[in-house]
Amino acid sequence: MRNKAIVKAARQPASDRDQPNRCSPAKPQPFARPELRRTPIAKALLPFALISCLTACTTLTQEWAEDEEKITAGIFLEPDERAVLPPGMELRPIYDKGLDLTKFMEGFRSLPYHDVAYFCTIGYGHLIKQARCNGTEPAEFRNGISEPRGGELLVSDMERAQIAVLTKTKVPLTDGQYAALCDFVYNVGTGNFAKSSLLSVVNKQQFDRVPAQFRRWSKANGRVIKGLKIRNEKRIDLFFDGIGIPRAVPEAEAELPEIDIRLGETGR
Repeated sequence: MRNKAIVKAARQPASDRDQPNRCSPAKPQPFARPELRRTPIAKALLPFALISCLTACTTLTQEWAEDEEKITAGIFLEPDERAVLPPGMELRPIYDKGLDLTKFMEGFRSLPYHDVAYFCTIGYGHLIKQARCNGTEPAEFRNGISEPRGGELLVSDMERAQIAVLTKTKVPLTDGQYAALCDFVYNVGTGNFAKSSLLSVVNKQQFDRVPAQFRRWSKANGRVIKGLKIRNEKRIDLFFDGIGIPRAVPEAEAELPEIDIRLGETGR
């Protein structure tokens, strides 16, 4: 027996023989746990336990996206009074190029999110409420909406802007002029439009002054917004769609002060 032990030790690798205090790994012990009994009551309660767990996890992890570049449309920040057309006047629809401009600048979001003011919003800038999203929104919005539904909401939201343009302007407008002004009102609000120099020059048919007036509305909450500058240029293109943009800009209006869409022209 002793000779066999010596032979066995001689066959060990040198690294093992040089570490006489090395411990061998302990043999893993079986995990001891109480036996689970699948009683009829336990089986009945299991689905409810799973549902409760999933609901709790969803509530704890639910978050809403935030878009610091998305400005609340001014049309939503005014008193919620239903504007109506005078008797005999029909609502003039906005042609596709006009709606496409608003859609492009607003961008589509299928799920609720917070805009720059932390208001709960969805679709093409449709305001759900002037507060944060908290899970109490209508089920339609909580579950998300399709792009066609977002388009329907936009058409409905634009009605107040359309009524403002129809009732405040006193001259005939092309489809492009009408659509550009509707997008402008949607963005800045009916009150700001009614007091604007833009409306004044339109009603005087001084269309060569329109580009400079559009470009003035480039600030929001005290700072210049790149998106507003881009939107104004697109409005100018739309306003003069099919008739050409005047090249000459009156010198007196070349350096007009910028306007904050939240304060309006009289409050800048």
